Amino acid sequence: MDMFGKKRVAIVGAGVTLFRRNLKETGKELAYHAAKMALEQAGMELRDIQSVVMGSAPDAFDGVHMKGEYLADGAGAYHKPYMRVFVGGGTGVFAPIAGWWHVASGQFDTCLVVCEEKMSSCYPHPQYAFTTIFDPILERPIGMNLIWIFALEMNRYMHKHNIKKEDIALVSVKNKRNALDNPIAQLGANITVEDVLNSEIMAWPVQRLDVSPTSDGAAAVVLVSEDVAKEVTDNPIWIDGVGWCIDSTHWTNRDLYYPDYVEYAARMAYKMAGIKNPPKEIDVAEPYDPFDYKELHHMEGLLLCKKGEAPKLTKEGVTQRDGDLPICPSGGLLGCGNPIAAAGLMKVCEIFWQLRGEAGKRQVPGDPRTGLAQAWGDLMQYGSVIVLRR
Repeated sequence: MDMFGKKRVAIVGAGVTLFRRNLKETGKELAYHAAKMALEQAGMELRDIQSVVMGSAPDAFDGVHMKGEYLADGAGAYHKPYMRVFVGGGTGVFAPIAGWWHVASGQFDTCLVVCEEKMSSCYPHPQYAFTTIFDPILERPIGMNLIWIFALEMNRYMHKHNIKKEDIALVSVKNKRNALDNPIAQLGANITVEDVLNSEIMAWPVQRLDVSPTSDGAAAVVLVSEDVAKEVTDNPIWIDGVGWCIDSTHWTNRDLYYPDYVEYAARMAYKMAGIKNPPKEIDVAEPYDPFDYKELHHMEGLLLCKKGEAPKLTKEGVTQRDGDLPICPSGGLLGCGNPIAAAGLMKVCEIFWQLRGEAGKRQVPGDPRTGLAQAWGDLMQYGSVIVLRR
């Protein structure tokens, strides 16, 4: 029973398409393929689904206004209760939270959650989709872009804790190597710290290999009530904690070295899941890593370590797949790719498979029973967190 006294909710099936720079499939087709894979793993059919939640980022990516409606039939929402949610990069974890509401509330016994992003449709580059997210009076006249403000945040994080760039680069090295074992991955590779440090400078200190690529892709999960879970599987994975939080769009008024909003979202999820000591009680985690420094930033915001300690744990091997606290065993966004909303839900799928022992070559050792996925978005101001248990 959750903190709201509603129904328990389980994930019983998951599916992820290939992540690639430019897939031939349309957004509708990507949504269809991911939904089909999730339903097949659950042993269910579309007629068993009572409600559908779609997560997708700016309409400009697909080049279709009212994108939620456009994607609905691909996601199996035809003649069903349907909702689209969107909180920028945080969407991929917020969408299953929205699906959780549908079932936990008692309104439905089943909910199909689908996240899709087709960034290759945005010309001349997906970055242009973000040009209108900044304040039209204070920020847009400067001609800024997201890489600039992430560079400011990375610089502040490094300065506050006296962190070296080579220690941050270890995250990119780890995640790209992990992605070599992930069949969906776009950029799995064996690279070195020197490769990262010698890559193209985009906006100091951000360099080319510090950044995840733009991608097309989709992911889906099937959520069910406890009664349905008992009918369809012997191995449900329970959603035991959810949390979300947003900060001001005025990022200039915050100290960027620490994501308070991620901590607040994590504390909400931990309270619901009864977690008192996250580093000891979380067995495997997938924090959001669109940049290498963000994995470290988010580990600290998630209270998986002390402030400024994440680079040290990474250097000591604690976050490797066979370490004491495996982080991003999927390969993360740095290795798998970053179709924004789909990338966040991919992380939820990965934790689902890790807890069921179905992650194949990516399986973390031991007996993981509790996992966490987190996403981050908007103007460095939004965090969404989900805690899963076997």
